[in-house]
Amino acid sequence: MKLLSAVALSLVVSLAHAENGKPKNIIMVVGDGMGPAFTTAYRYYADDKSSPTIEQTVFDRHLVGMASTYPARVSGYVTDSAAGATALSAGIKSYNGAIGVDENKQSVKTVLEQARQNGLKTGVAVTSQINHATPASYAAHNESRHNYDAIANSYFDDKLNGQFVLDVMLGGGWKYFIREDRNLVEEFKSEGYQYIDNLDQLDTLKPGPVLGLFGDSGMPWALDMQDKPRLPEMVKAAVKQLTNDKGYFLLVEGSQIDWAGHGNDVASAMAEMHDLALTLEWLEQYVQENPDTLVVITADHSTGGFTLAANGDYQWDPDPVKNLSMSLTSLAKEMSASKTPIETAEAALGFELNDTEKSLLQNADFKDVKALYGQLKGLLDIRTNSGWTSSGHTAVDVQIFAMGQGKEHFEGFMDNTDIPKIIFEMMESEK
Repeated sequence: MKLLSAVALSLVVSLAHAENGKPKNIIMVVGDGMGPAFTTAYRYYADDKSSPTIEQTVFDRHLVGMASTYPARVSGYVTDSAAGATALSAGIKSYNGAIGVDENKQSVKTVLEQARQNGLKTGVAVTSQINHATPASYAAHNESRHNYDAIANSYFDDKLNGQFVLDVMLGGGWKYFIREDRNLVEEFKSEGYQYIDNLDQLDTLKPGPVLGLFGDSGMPWALDMQDKPRLPEMVKAAVKQLTNDKGYFLLVEGSQIDWAGHGNDVASAMAEMHDLALTLEWLEQYVQENPDTLVVITADHSTGGFTLAANGDYQWDPDPVKNLSMSLTSLAKEMSASKTPIETAEAALGFELNDTEKSLLQNADFKDVKALYGQLKGLLDIRTNSGWTSSGHTAVDVQIFAMGQGKEHFEGFMDNTDIPKIIFEMMESEK
């Protein structure tokens, strides 16, 4: 009798999990700040205008429900990313700023930790620093999201059953892991972790744990890394590193959708959405090939009060943000250093400025990069007819998307705390 090949054995295991209705692998995806306006805008941004219909996006194909996002009573109705992520990771309401702790600042078990205790491999792949609010709320416990150094330390110091909580860590965070008082990179390397600091090195990884840091704090904007989409590449690498017979839990975050919302930056918002959409399209294919995998996608909250059509004008035009060669942040810096700033702007934006727009920019102080960035954002808001009501979060419900084994459990309306409760139930039955 011939031994089963590795591929055949993997298929047998996948079918076994499919038969009992429980996923072997769980991938939780958070679009930070990604309220319904962002997914709607992305549909129009991605639309092929040569066809008579507006095509569905990967978000549309997998929409299953909606979730409320309010935090614990002490913080009112509007959540921050820490309380939102703690709700999604641990199934409890907590105060704004809480990292994996309840209202009394006591640690609570997260779904990622449950996976670790069950013997699954675990990882995070995010575009923020890996000790930012969302990844931290899955893999750490702290009374404040702002204790970045302490959270980074806990990734090394706090063990579960003698093991590190995370096998794979991909994102930003040099300044928190390579410090004067402590070099966590060297400490992880001494424990057998591979360390990389360039996305090109993802292809060189060998089997085993990995720490990959690709930015001082968060990673560069997607618009500034157009040669290699960053989140899809990190997720592909993370899945490859985590794949094993027992299964894995992976947290993925499109972190900077939120940052674009805070900045009221429609150009970066659409680029960050595209980066996440490419990731989901890859996961869509991955689930088809690995039917024992569950992927759940949601947002922790919405950011910016983003509006498609402003000032009573019934139109929204995404075309002006489709051809940027760099982020508006980078463009502001380029214009400040340029002897011909208007020409520099037109080259980067991909369209000619009209007289009003030229006058707007010429009246700006080209040495004030922050003010120039604001003018560029305003210019694109007018061109696209985008509106913003806030530089912060809003309390609107967010969407739930799901694909793969067990996706039916996330259908309909629920609270954000219900999402991890379902995942806990799936994993606890596997112990």
